[in-house]
This record gives sequence, structure tokens and C-alpha cells, in this order.
Amino acid sequence: MPFVKTIILEFFLIMKFEITHFDLKSNARRGVITTAHGQIQTPIFMPVGTIGSVKGVHQTELEKDINAQIILGNTYHLYLRPGIEIIHKAGGLHRFMNWQRPILTDSGGYQVFSLSANRKLTAEGAHFRSHIDGSKHLFTPEKVVDIQRNIGSDILMAFDECPPYPSDYKYALNSMQLTHQWLKRGLEYFDAQEPLYGYSQAFFPIVQGSTFEDLRKQSAETIASYEREGNAIGGLSVGEPVEEMYKMLEIVNAILPKDKPRYLMGVGTPINILEGIERGTDMFDCVMPTRNGRNGMLFTWEGIINIKNEKWKDDFSPLDTNGTSFVDSHYSKAYLRHLFIAGERLAAQIASIHNLAFYLELVNQARQKIETGEFSSWKTQMVKKLGNRL
Repeated sequence: MPFVKTIILEFFLIMKFEITHFDLKSNARRGVITTAHGQIQTPIFMPVGTIGSVKGVHQTELEKDINAQIILGNTYHLYLRPGIEIIHKAGGLHRFMNWQRPILTDSGGYQVFSLSANRKLTAEGAHFRSHIDGSKHLFTPEKVVDIQRNIGSDILMAFDECPPYPSDYKYALNSMQLTHQWLKRGLEYFDAQEPLYGYSQAFFPIVQGSTFEDLRKQSAETIASYEREGNAIGGLSVGEPVEEMYKMLEIVNAILPKDKPRYLMGVGTPINILEGIERGTDMFDCVMPTRNGRNGMLFTWEGIINIKNEKWKDDFSPLDTNGTSFVDSHYSKAYLRHLFIAGERLAAQIASIHNLAFYLELVNQARQKIETGEFSSWKTQMVKKLGNRL
């Protein structure tokens, strides 16, 4: 009986967002998102767990050492493997991967975009071939909702088209209009369905429009009109100059509701994240910490290290003297370089843990600086350091 009561209580826990502090010299803000699986302190970075796994990192490390408050799963990849039936039989992705904290799922729109040679877009949806076995599939706005309902993510995304960069105006306009059409269908279907696992899910629309100011404004206004629990900004960090990305952020964030979390999808470097926070963005994700880590790139408080370089061969200092992860103090640069040169798998794991812990500590310090009114000056100092090549 107590279990049943818990389920009922969770069902009525709708996602909430509370802003606790504003930075007086920028648009940065500090807040808290509350979900059925726990709270998320914002600004936040979300490690990417594409197929129900953050590459090379155990869930216990994500919780205890990295302190990830929320992770991502991907609709496209989970749909293809292991398949939605398996995840549903497991009781949802939380139970399948033994992760008790919040999960956000991308709708798969970006992955379908990346399959440009093997997909076809229509008003109905996106026809594509699996990158695994070449089998044919169709994603519609409604089907993507069904998939994410079965996954059981706390926050799910609307199905959208991500236009490439550069795009001409006509393509970007048609892409945005298609995204808006799909959004309307997806939302109507979502609101007509019930959650499958006894707790509510939030639905985030996505702003598109490439790098055209009028399209970004139009899309942001359309997305804001739906008054959902939060909103996302897509189609950036796809090859455009960072100045264009920051400009689009400023335009969109001036329109999106101030009392709802804003999620910048697929971004980015530590500097990108600080610039995004300064412009009023709350949520970020990117594969960079793990992908670059697996290739020997470390993000540190003094700049970027290519640990494979000869200069680290006999450097027995910690990976990062200011780092917060146990790997920072337990392993030296020389040792990690040795593992990479030897092709040892542990190298990728150590580097991934370090980078993820760095990203999470970066946004943690950003939150603290917003609270104390020091964010703008701190951010300026950090940007000068973080781009250094050591």
C-alpha cells in the first residue's frame, strides 16, 4: 500500500522551475528544476548517455564523483537498440539502467538530420534507414512521443528538423515551418496520452530558424505561445561561427519566457557554456567531455591539455591541481599519458571522468558566483584561461 501512495504522489508532481538568484550585470540566473526523480540545480550541464550509458563511466561514478544531476538518453538510438519493447518490459529507462535521477531524452531529430544521405522528410514525418542494419523506419511527431513515453524520461523533446549550416533562407524557413507543424501534432498527441510509469513528464518545444534573425524571432514566439514547462534552442553549434550562435541566443532568450528553463541543445565547450549562461540559458549538453576525453583532450582550470603530447611524459603532477574528481588527485599526467600511448582502455575512462567532473564543477561554480553577485567578473577571468592550450 505505501508503494501505491508513492506512485500517486509522483504522478501529480508536475515539473517546476524556480529562479532563486539573478546576476545584476548580465542575464545569468540561478534556479532549481523539480522533477519526479529529483531536483536539478541550474545552470546545469547534462552528460550524454546516448544508449542508456555515458560512455566509459559507471552510474555510481556519475552519482558520487561527477555528481551528475540529470543525464540524457537518445530516442533514435534507444529505439533502434535495444528497442522500445525491451525498455518498456524493464519498466522504463530509469530501471533498465539503474539510474534514479532525472533523464532528458532528445527526440532523435538531430540524429535523423545527420543521416542526410539516408533520410527523406515529408509533412508526415522523417523516413530514414538505420545506421546499424539499413532497415527502413518512419519517425512521426506522434511516434516520437510514444517512444519517449516508453522510455519514461522526465523531460522529452519535440520532434524537429535541424537545418544544416549554412542554409539558404528558403530552406531554413521551410524547415522551421515543418518543425512548427510537427510540434503542434506532437503536443496534441502528448496531451491526449497518459504517462506509463506513474509520474509526469514534461514536453519541451524546440526553437529553430538557422542564423536568420527574423526566423529565430518567429520561432521563439511560436514556441513561447504554447506555454510548456520549458523550452529548447536547437540548430546551433552545427558549424556556424560562435558569434552567430551567441547572437541567436540573445535574440531567442529575449523572447522565451523568463520563468521557464531554457535548454541550449548540443553545446558545447566550457567557454560556450559560460557565454550561454551569461545570456540567460539554464541547461546544456554535449558529447565533448567524453568524446574529446577518449582522444586524450583534458579540460582543466588552466586550459586545455593534449595528454598524448611528449611534454607530459615525465610530468608526475596531478591531472588538475584544482580538480574535484578523485582521478585528478589519484593519477598523474605522466601515468595517464602512458595509458593512452599503450592503448589501455582505462585511459579513456579516467579522462572521461575528469572532463565530466570539470564540466559539472564549472556550472557549480557559476551557480555560486551568480548567488554572490560575482558571475560577470569571474566569467571574464575564466574565459581567458579556459581557451589556453597548455
